[in-house]
Amino acid sequence: MSGGRRETGTAYALLAPSLFGITAFLVLPILVVLWLSLNHWDLISSAQWVGLRNWHEVLTDAAFGRSLVITAVFVLLVIPVEVVLGLFAASLLTRGLPGSPAFRVIYVLPWICAPLVLGVVWRWILAPTDGALNALIGHRVEWLADPALALPSVAAVTVWTQVGYVTLFFAAGLQNIPAHLIEAARIDGAGPWQTFWRIKLPLLRPTMFFVLVTGVISSFQVFDSIYALTPQGGPEGVTDVIAGRIYYQAFQSRNIGEASVMALVLFTVLVVITVGQQRWFSRRTTYDLST
Repeated sequence: MSGGRRETGTAYALLAPSLFGITAFLVLPILVVLWLSLNHWDLISSAQWVGLRNWHEVLTDAAFGRSLVITAVFVLLVIPVEVVLGLFAASLLTRGLPGSPAFRVIYVLPWICAPLVLGVVWRWILAPTDGALNALIGHRVEWLADPALALPSVAAVTVWTQVGYVTLFFAAGLQNIPAHLIEAARIDGAGPWQTFWRIKLPLLRPTMFFVLVTGVISSFQVFDSIYALTPQGGPEGVTDVIAGRIYYQAFQSRNIGEASVMALVLFTVLVVITVGQQRWFSRRTTYDLST
């Protein structure tokens, strides 16, 4: 009995650093935000208890609902393109073509750069008068001022920023597929497309799950680049994504209570989406690639 208790104590001691990190940096902040959502606080005066008033104000606010829809559309614009381009680039990188190592570095450079800086650079590129893109095509286009083009434009910039990150993970997944499975498919007469669709893609599901989960979370939380490209929600509020609305509500309107409610709603949406993805992939994913 004493030996079992000693082992249990040792296990908890080894887990203590991780448990402390989870409690201090995950559980405690969530509890603080939950408490703030029940108070009115303007960052200056003392917090005042208001109960569920902040929740009522946010959940009945049409602008907040529109912001959620805009964010969902933004995610739907980014994720499919990001995944397709990442798969295509990864397929090229894993063929052993000359210069592949250099291209790996080039692809990941936008991802490791500061999003705010990239947003400023792209704002110049997409400028209507002296922008590099309009100078290249020889035609004036209001990429960031036209309500029909603003959201697709910021989505394109996000794809450009993230596609290198996605490419590297897909390349690692492709390289991890046993060569004998590919060779067996070729011997059976499968062409390149059949090999990719029936062999490679199903075995890439663990990588696909990781890429989709992290991609969806980062797309829902994107703020820096959109803030640099289209401040204050862009033309007619078409780029008023949820992360930006939380920032403006907290630090411009100085309503920390309502901003906390928005943050908790975003957190709940991400949890639901992540759990749904996990359940879908858990029934269709093979992690053992040795057979």
